[in-house]
Amino acid sequence: ADTRDAAQARVRSAPAPVTDVARLCVCDLLVAQCDVNCCCDPDCSAEDFSLFTACSVPVVTGDSQLCSQKAAVYSLDVEANPPERIFKIIDQVNPSIFCIHATNYEQALYLKSPEIPTPENFDQLLDKFGGATFSTEPDSWNLDTDAQNPPDANETSRYEYGLPVQTEDAFLRLPSPVVSSWCSDANPAGFLVNQATKCIRSVSVEKCDSIQALSMLFYINSSILAVPKSSQMVNITVQSIAVQSLNGMRTLLSSSDVLRLPMVLDEVCINAVLGVNYHITHTDTGEIIEAAAAFVLGAISKEALSIEQSFEISFTQENTQPVALSGNPGYVVGLPVRAGFQPQGYPFLAAFLSNKHSQLTILQSTSTQDCLAAQGARAPVLFGYNMISGCKLRITAAMKCQPLAQTLLDVLKGQSFPEYVASFGNSQAQDVLDWVPITQLHISEQIISHTLQSSCQIPVSLGIEVKWTKYGSLVNPQARIVNVTATITTSTLKQPPSGRERIIPIMSSVVFTDISSPAEPSYKAWPTINIKLPFDFFYPFV
Repeated sequence: ADTRDAAQARVRSAPAPVTDVARLCVCDLLVAQCDVNCCCDPDCSAEDFSLFTACSVPVVTGDSQLCSQKAAVYSLDVEANPPERIFKIIDQVNPSIFCIHATNYEQALYLKSPEIPTPENFDQLLDKFGGATFSTEPDSWNLDTDAQNPPDANETSRYEYGLPVQTEDAFLRLPSPVVSSWCSDANPAGFLVNQATKCIRSVSVEKCDSIQALSMLFYINSSILAVPKSSQMVNITVQSIAVQSLNGMRTLLSSSDVLRLPMVLDEVCINAVLGVNYHITHTDTGEIIEAAAAFVLGAISKEALSIEQSFEISFTQENTQPVALSGNPGYVVGLPVRAGFQPQGYPFLAAFLSNKHSQLTILQSTSTQDCLAAQGARAPVLFGYNMISGCKLRITAAMKCQPLAQTLLDVLKGQSFPEYVASFGNSQAQDVLDWVPITQLHISEQIISHTLQSSCQIPVSLGIEVKWTKYGSLVNPQARIVNVTATITTSTLKQPPSGRERIIPIMSSVVFTDISSPAEPSYKAWPTINIKLPFDFFYPFV
């Protein structure tokens, strides 16, 4: 009886909330900036709230299918001077009899990145998910709401974007200039925020062995917490050490096991930290599993009063290869245009396998200007940069038409010309709709020669036109590629007689065209009134 009463009491009691609605904000779209009329944006200050006209999202809740949950209510007190934001938490009850009492399915509490089909794992995924039904095989179905919702359920059990990477004593430091160019060690590294900073550090050669910021220990001595407020530690390992001499020459050490501390030798401070590059590996659930640091150690002469230090941090998800992006989300001028092709044998457009460099490339001009020697020399197409390159082809009577035409096509297009171009700078391979197919056209033109015996059709130029548009907000428009056309121009050439040769130019070009339509004003123009003012209308002013 006691067991039955306890079970009934546990069922009647509402489970602890899994989601803290006070931290949810669906209208928070800008990173580290206040969104207009977004009353739940943590980046907004009281001055920002006083300028709001209304709350775009007045009520924030978690899962609407829960029987009982907390709701965050936002409103504006326009009668206050200045206007203020009003925030309160209320209990919301679902009137439906079909509602969820407790979220006891652990795998549904976070988003797990799906496995991308590849030629290696396609058969395995087909066996698992190809049938009429399949099971996710959850690890456990725990109906004990007290065990499922511990007292610290509202505490963050994983890193989220922008949260400081915590260590056992404080946080992972990434020195950066704050007000002036001098280094400040109070800048925390944010999770998933790739950063690169440079700052000036005041030094004294006589005391360099006692300056903490010049020692490797200062950057690796504190272990990183795998998840916030946990006891699981991840040590920072030394990935590599490069030593820089006084004249700027760098040498990569073969072993990074030995810890090199700064010391004074012949009035020169050696082994001083000039640069640190952190690399953090994390899981898809926001847990840090590895941390490594690459150091640049250098020598400081006694005349130096300050040095420049550089710091960088990058994040990579486990079991994935880092892909260089060209913008987030829109393209950045000067970064490569990302490209790839559809894998052969796929029954569906599941992914795009990138070429060697995941970039759209054209023929790279060489000093010799010899087309037959230029095979394999490619230059990346940089977004927003119109480019032109070329080479010269020497034609003799001994050359065969078909092999020559194929060779020139390889010179112009490369060994594996991509089929698709990423519409955004951060387009992922599995997002099929984010890839724009390259339209290939062929144009033939006639070239007449007077000393010829036989004719041959060969490609002489490749012209790539990239059409892009401004996408998104007028305040911060993003560059998006909407169309790519590659035009091969062929010419009919006649081979010269024996003992003679001809030289013809082979050209490649890239043109970027902005097809953005002009923004339409949100107001109507005032009507023009044709009247004549009195001659003394502005008296006594002229």
